Amino acid sequence: MLTERKSAYIALCRFFEKGILLQEAELSPFALELAMGVCRRHLFLEYVLKKQVKKMPALKVSLLLEMGVYQLFFMDSVPEHAALHTTVELAKEIKCPENQVRFVNGVLRNVLRQGLPELPSKRIKKISIKNSIPEWLVKHWVEHLGINATEKYAEKHLKRPVFWLRCDTRKIDPKSLAKNFGFSAEIYKERYLKVPDSQSLKVLLESKEFLEGLFSVQNPAAVDVVSLLKLKPSLKVWDACAAPGGKTAFMAELEPTLEILATDISEKRLLSMQDLFSRLCLKNVKTACLDASEKIPSEKFQRILLDVPCSNLGVLPARPEAVYRVTQNSLKELASLQSKILENASQALAPGGILVYATCSPEFEETENVIQQFLQKHSDFEPASEPLYSGKLHPDIDSFFAQALRRKE
Repeated sequence: MLTERKSAYIALCRFFEKGILLQEAELSPFALELAMGVCRRHLFLEYVLKKQVKKMPALKVSLLLEMGVYQLFFMDSVPEHAALHTTVELAKEIKCPENQVRFVNGVLRNVLRQGLPELPSKRIKKISIKNSIPEWLVKHWVEHLGINATEKYAEKHLKRPVFWLRCDTRKIDPKSLAKNFGFSAEIYKERYLKVPDSQSLKVLLESKEFLEGLFSVQNPAAVDVVSLLKLKPSLKVWDACAAPGGKTAFMAELEPTLEILATDISEKRLLSMQDLFSRLCLKNVKTACLDASEKIPSEKFQRILLDVPCSNLGVLPARPEAVYRVTQNSLKELASLQSKILENASQALAPGGILVYATCSPEFEETENVIQQFLQKHSDFEPASEPLYSGKLHPDIDSFFAQALRRKE
């Protein structure tokens, strides 16, 4: 297990030093649980360590200690002696000097003996430390949500992700798929099947059913976003920020007569999308590399989906790194980019057509404010739906925002 812990440690160092997401490290289930768990509770684990030392060690030693504390108090599957021993052995494995190895051993034994410290008494500070949300972001949420709603919302950062399968109901229904794999699980809107745990997901992704395109991994927020498009047979659809391609594939499955153009700014991500469409045997999707903030296709579309780049603050269980990457300035920069994409892409919408603007963030700057500013400038557009906040529909669904706009005829 030392090898798995080392891979988790390397992934954490790469994220906190270079911003490389943990999911890109292709970790084993144990290593991913460890790395994601430390990331999820990073500020709290730092708080624990600061109560133990006069001066915080360098990041690489601090992360070792955070991994040790996390295993001691938050991983029931790891015995205390294993958490202590393997963290010390990992310190040796990564060539820490002997005095640092002794330091790691001593700090972890002290934490185990004394237990976790009490949280700060001030409520905003307490919410920040308990849920590992930067204090500025807690204050930002309090301004928009109030402190009680902020406290509840911040708790999502500590949740492990829940995985769902989207069944291609032309090939198999969720009940039959669950029966194939010998488990009973929650079904959402007769299409999505909740996966019991991450180990089950690993088995599912190695199955012949997956290879044959019977299902894909996707959060059910997608069905609520896509439903706003009001798809009909033979429409021309542009998915303008399509990668990783899940919503494109869902639309193609829903209505095989659609003519779908899926574009993205990244050539690399387009290649992955093409692999996805090939596995699912989707024949009604074309792809192209295109920056939707700068260019539009030459043709007009009856439907456009804009799932724009965002802060990812609505998908914290799957992307716990998001709270450490976002800043007040980056929120403003994202909102500016989102407005630019909406402004540019809207030109490709045919009269009477519907455009759905979506983000995997519920932040006001990235959502309703972008829509309001756009509508103020464009009298030829009107709302075609109420704002949708998918996270309010089900506790295990991502907090997507979406709203449909119609171009007047």
